[in-house]
Amino acid sequence: MSDPRYPIGRIELPGALDGAKRAAAIAAIAALPNDLYDAVRGLDAAQLDTRYRSGGWTVRQVVHHLADSHVNAYVRCKLTLTELEPPVRAYDENEWARLADANGPIGPSLLLVQALHDRWVHCLRSLPVAAFARTCLHSERGRMTLDDLVALYAWHGSHHVAHITALRRAKGW
Repeated sequence: MSDPRYPIGRIELPGALDGAKRAAAIAAIAALPNDLYDAVRGLDAAQLDTRYRSGGWTVRQVVHHLADSHVNAYVRCKLTLTELEPPVRAYDENEWARLADANGPIGPSLLLVQALHDRWVHCLRSLPVAAFARTCLHSERGRMTLDDLVALYAWHGSHHVAHITALRRAKGW
């Protein structure tokens, strides 16, 4: 791994997904809750408060970030499905990571990710193919399709789980 910020590489949005790639991305979103739980299982408080890289977040903050980010992602997807090219905005992830709820027990965020992903995947799997071409206007990324959002958040979950698993390997946990 040459850059610890991107243990699985940087995101490259592929554009419109074919059926197999879309199904794989949705499967990755479905798998995240269990993958995240497995990544943090057995870690004690000191391990949860270890930064995955110099200058990076703690494992605890990564777990809470995934809950925060994916709540936003779910809402972005729902807006994209129900409004005509809705605006969706970025948020200051680092400021959110400094708030008390991003530094507390991880159990509530693990439960939130599980419940959220159950609903999100149920929604995504129910959609006709044409729905994945619907668009939103992201405040930083510009026009994005639902396929873009699905690909982005499939990568995003795996990206952060890899931060945790790489740290565990490096520390021998």
